[in-house]
Amino acid sequence: MALDLAVLLGDPRLPYSYTVDGRFSDADHAAVARLKAALDALDGVACRYLEDHGRLIADLTAAAPDLVLNFCNTGLGNDPARQLHVPALLEALGHPYVGADARALAVCHDKALVMAAAAALGIPVPATRLVDGTDPPADPAPSYPAIVKPNDGDGSIGITAGAVVRTSDAARAYLADMTASTGRRWAVVQAWLPGAEYSVAMVGNPEPGFAELPPLQLDFSRLPPGAPPILPLDGKIDPASPYYGGVRLLPADLDAAGQRQLRDQCARVFARLGLRDYARFDWRADAAGVRHLIDVNAHPMWGADGMMATMAGFAGDSYAGYLRRVIAAGTARNGLAVPG
Repeated sequence: MALDLAVLLGDPRLPYSYTVDGRFSDADHAAVARLKAALDALDGVACRYLEDHGRLIADLTAAAPDLVLNFCNTGLGNDPARQLHVPALLEALGHPYVGADARALAVCHDKALVMAAAAALGIPVPATRLVDGTDPPADPAPSYPAIVKPNDGDGSIGITAGAVVRTSDAARAYLADMTASTGRRWAVVQAWLPGAEYSVAMVGNPEPGFAELPPLQLDFSRLPPGAPPILPLDGKIDPASPYYGGVRLLPADLDAAGQRQLRDQCARVFARLGLRDYARFDWRADAAGVRHLIDVNAHPMWGADGMMATMAGFAGDSYAGYLRRVIAAGTARNGLAVPG
């Protein structure tokens, strides 16, 4: 019998702040259509799609699914700050689901906390200061250049090309603007790492283990001269930005030992933070080539063109094959039969 899989997505009927126009974009609709086509092609899985957030409780209780695939990265009601409310709701209703729980999402949305946890494991992280954006110190950064980010949240919200600062005045000015524009009081100011940036996909669980997917490296060579080599918010949502499409995702220029070291370090952080089924870890090298953990995404984007699916593609997986890996991790963890 096919696995009855309820796929929880964002609500295209509602406003959505994580776009230029404040609503689902054509790219968002196309990504959802591509996702549905890939999921519907999987053997042993019967998918139903829950996209009307006003009916979530009614739809989930009318006919309980075997498993829920939580791909609602928009947050409950399309509020990015309410991402953790979705797994909390699923747990309250007693439904097994694929992906991080509410606690893990809350932890990973606190960058200073993640940096402290990784550092306690002996994993390199950038020098980091937690700063009150409403009352920053005279010199907010541990050193210069530095990068300024909101402490809370994900998706590069609050990060623009101006986030890379070279003086205390620039850091304070960016903190003031960022705090005003995002409404987020706390920020992290980190030492700038000038080396290559990598991302590592972890699909699976500590037991029985993780898929060995090749990491990727961000290629910033197509950016305009002088543009900081980062991936800011506009590079993810604004087609008019030089960062949008200007940053390529390439196989990481790392030997087997380097890839293995990153995966081993990611596995330790994955276990420490209580992550589940799939997650993404971002790294950046310093001037000496030492790779530092810069971010952990417990609920990474699922799109066919996103980083997770791209890394699965490096291993030879189709998009549907990547999705099957994620579903298999969640079904096994929940003690269900892994579909066909």
